[in-house]
Amino acid sequence: MSEHILELGGRSFTLGEVVVLGGAALAALLILTLLIAWRRALGRAEQAQARAEQGQVFEGQVAELVRAQTEMQGRMQTMAEVFGSRQSDLVRGLSERMDGLGHKLGQSMTETTRSTHENLSRLGERLAVIDKAQQNITTLSSQVVELQHILANKQTRGAFGEARMQAIVQDGLPKNAYEFQRTLSNGTRPDCVILFPNDAPSLVIDAKFPLEAWNTIRSAESPELVKAAETRFRRDTQKHIQDIADRYHISGETHDTAFMFVPSESIFADMHERFEDIIQRAHRARVVIVSPSLLMLSVQVVMSLLRDANMREQAHVIQHEVIKLMEDVARLDDRVQRLKGHFAQANKDIEQIEVSSNKITKRGASIESVEIEVDEEKPKRPPAANSDGPPELPFRTAGEG
Repeated sequence: MSEHILELGGRSFTLGEVVVLGGAALAALLILTLLIAWRRALGRAEQAQARAEQGQVFEGQVAELVRAQTEMQGRMQTMAEVFGSRQSDLVRGLSERMDGLGHKLGQSMTETTRSTHENLSRLGERLAVIDKAQQNITTLSSQVVELQHILANKQTRGAFGEARMQAIVQDGLPKNAYEFQRTLSNGTRPDCVILFPNDAPSLVIDAKFPLEAWNTIRSAESPELVKAAETRFRRDTQKHIQDIADRYHISGETHDTAFMFVPSESIFADMHERFEDIIQRAHRARVVIVSPSLLMLSVQVVMSLLRDANMREQAHVIQHEVIKLMEDVARLDDRVQRLKGHFAQANKDIEQIEVSSNKITKRGASIESVEIEVDEEKPKRPPAANSDGPPELPFRTAGEG
């Protein structure tokens, strides 16, 4: 028993010590096991109690939840009823609004359709007008192109101005009052000669305006070119004015004033505004520059002069006709006086007829009264049956009256 059998930490243990230590350890282990078992039993009791308490709490919570759920169900039912009524009201309101909106939308669509049809019809009319205007513009463009071609050719351009002058003269004067391309005594042939009565001097009209020089001014792009073109136009126009004065001023045959026709109102206005020296030169040369409107006015004045001259020429014819008219008036007055005498005699005869008619009426009344008296006297005094003569009448005869 004292034999050392174990050495631990520098100490030797005997068998008895080991046995004692083992028993102590076993006892301690047993005690520890008991303590652990007791603790576990105690913990289980506490857990059971806690579980019981938790169960009670849970039951209370469940009851509270059931009560809350019941209240919630009641509230939900109430809310469902409220929402149901509101939903029905909302559906009804939406239905009414949708119906109204559909009606308004239908009216709007109808009005929109009608307005669209009207606008389309108006658009069609306007398109037709635009189409017609386009056709007119196309025609006008072709005419402008033709006019440009005419103005580009010098001979054709002169013919254009001459044709316009001839149209104005032909529209305003009779055929015997003018001549185109008439040969004068000096061999010249002006574009138009207006003839006056009583062998008065004729009026010469020239239509060969230097339009080419004027177009050069219009097409110039710089001040230098414009100045050069104006110089050329001034030179050509002054030369043309002098040629008119030299060729067409013939004493006793033509008037001492000649017309130079300008085929455009704008050119005429620009000449008076920008070339005053040319206008003065023409006046000194007794050449009047006329535009289409001034030529028409001059033609009207000439027509008035021709009319006055014709009236003076026909004055003796008018006087003879007036004398005949006075003779007719005298005969008419004599016949009226005779008719007046006939009417006076007829009135006198009518008065005599009226007197005779009155007498006849009075005699008829007397005869009527006599017949009445005779009818009244018949029962009192019948006529004698064997009377030798006619009964005596109570009134006088016509010879006695």
